Amino acid sequence: MHAQFLIRNQTSSRSHITHLNSLIHLYVKCGQLGLARNVFDAMPLRNVVSWNALMAGYLHSGDHLEVLVMFKNLVSLQDACPNEYVFTTALSACSHSGRVQEGMQCHGLLLKFGLVCHEYVKSALVHMYSRCFHVELALQVLDTVPGGHGNDIFSYNSVLNALVVSGCGEQAMELLRRMVDECVAWDHVTYVSVMGLCAQIRDLQLGLRVHARLLRDGLMFNEFVGSMLIDMYGKCGEVLSAKKVFDGLQKRNVVMWTALMTAYLHNGYFEESLNLFTCMDRDGTPPNEYTFAVLLNACASIAALRHGDLLHARVEKLGFKDYVIVTNALINMYSKSGSIDSSYNAFSDMIHRDIITWNAMICGYSHHGLGKQALQVFQDMMLAGECPNYVTFIGVLSACAHLGLLKEGFYYLNQLMKNFKIEPGLEHYTCMIALLCRVGMLDDAEKFMKTTQVKWDVVAWRTLLNACHVHRNYGLGRRIAESVLQMDPSDVGTYTLLSNMYAKARKWDGVVTIRKLMRERSIKKEPGVSWLEIRNNIHVFLSEGSNHPESVQIYNKVQQLLALIKPLGYVPNITSVLHDVEDEQKEGYLSYHSEKLALAYGLMKIPSPAPIRIIKNLRMCDDCHIAVKLISKATNRLIIVRDANRFHHFQDGSCTCADHW
Repeated sequence: MHAQFLIRNQTSSRSHITHLNSLIHLYVKCGQLGLARNVFDAMPLRNVVSWNALMAGYLHSGDHLEVLVMFKNLVSLQDACPNEYVFTTALSACSHSGRVQEGMQCHGLLLKFGLVCHEYVKSALVHMYSRCFHVELALQVLDTVPGGHGNDIFSYNSVLNALVVSGCGEQAMELLRRMVDECVAWDHVTYVSVMGLCAQIRDLQLGLRVHARLLRDGLMFNEFVGSMLIDMYGKCGEVLSAKKVFDGLQKRNVVMWTALMTAYLHNGYFEESLNLFTCMDRDGTPPNEYTFAVLLNACASIAALRHGDLLHARVEKLGFKDYVIVTNALINMYSKSGSIDSSYNAFSDMIHRDIITWNAMICGYSHHGLGKQALQVFQDMMLAGECPNYVTFIGVLSACAHLGLLKEGFYYLNQLMKNFKIEPGLEHYTCMIALLCRVGMLDDAEKFMKTTQVKWDVVAWRTLLNACHVHRNYGLGRRIAESVLQMDPSDVGTYTLLSNMYAKARKWDGVVTIRKLMRERSIKKEPGVSWLEIRNNIHVFLSEGSNHPESVQIYNKVQQLLALIKPLGYVPNITSVLHDVEDEQKEGYLSYHSEKLALAYGLMKIPSPAPIRIIKNLRMCDDCHIAVKLISKATNRLIIVRDANRFHHFQDGSCTCADHW
């Protein structure tokens, strides 16, 4: 057809514009944009259909910038008068590319040409502002622009989704009420947004009503509705309801499987999340990048390093290693499982990194007490041109605290507002308290807390209290403990630290008072639990527990280890025991703390020179910290313990925390 036009030299005839427009449409539909452009450029006379046909082709191919360039040329050349269809195409390009300024210019021209009254133009405007997260402008269009028969569901869905994604829960609820008042019929997209809202604001009752309406409307559960319903129940803490929805789905795809894994993860059912992956494998459903991210985070939560290694192998085999979300999860998993070197290996192998990648590595090093490495990664990040955010500086200031870099710490704190326009928060200020405490400036730390305009939490005060315990500043420690107990009278750790301080100062009346106070307030110390992974199995130990099938051998091993380190200077620190019993019995309590049992079993089962990695739910007591340091020296083993505060790397009789934890 094109050849016939060229042979007859009919491309310049006004009467044949319609035929040439059809030719452009044909080339566009066949994916031949270059040929379509050749026809367009050769036309001496064009109409608005010519322009829109080619613009629509560029839009569908994803070349949004070229759409806007053509729109600008159309307006400036006045080759043809733009109509509502051209504006809709241009607004779609603005939506997909996030170019809100160009979208605003289109809005102004729409008002100038009087085309904004068209319902689909109005919908395109609302969608553009919503996609660009200018929700207030989207709402203005929704409210002020007259339409033929009220607002369509497409417009409502656009604004509702933008409000939910932006975290504007109250405004989303207002819009939802308006939709109900106007009797707007919901579609699948509406239900997905509304369930996202329920999950975001943790409103289970609203979620139940939405679920009932979904069943009443008879809408089939597609992958998005089904997965969002599972996600909603999971985030509202209703794991059984999420599982019930999942079990009721006739067809399950990877999105639905991953949604239930995520529900398990968010509610602390980490092993169930990993077991579900086995079921998914048996079902024959292939995982995607989000599946691996969830599973690796589940491994991180329970420090299941061996399981994480197996998942890493699957990631490599299935070709997901270049997905940033997966590698970020790998970095996090290895870091929280005590293998910071493997974490850095995953980091260094990445081709593309985002801010989450850099933060994971910086915070990982800081959490392990490796401040120099954390600051080096931060310097590399700045050289790479990545802009730090709120979380970045938590890791940086934490690194300064571990290293005792007072001058540098205050320099970085000032940089937050001065260079990066980041308002310092509680976490940053708590790092500064830790830094001042690390260098022994406890009075300055207290003054900093009193003069800084921030609402301090128990964690910040306990940071100072720990320092009082380390530096034996018992007068300040008593004052701080009183402040902590006023904020949280049930904080067991504070009672323990205060009792230990009294005991170290040989103020036995104070120890008796603390114990009496705990009895009166029914305060009971949380049981210590430690676990480690051996050959893909998690072994859990309770303080003084006999739950393990090899308990007799483990207890014997503990006694052997304690005998081994006594010549190195080990003396049981009975001040850590709050029980009102004889000293000999206190030594017995100390001997069988959960981390000692886990360490004994690790030394029994894990051959040298492999490191022993232990996770504990509470802060390590002073006695266990001293004992593990000496055991690392006596056995020539690297022992890594993750307690409630941080990681401890014990090697050759020393710890990376330098006895500050």
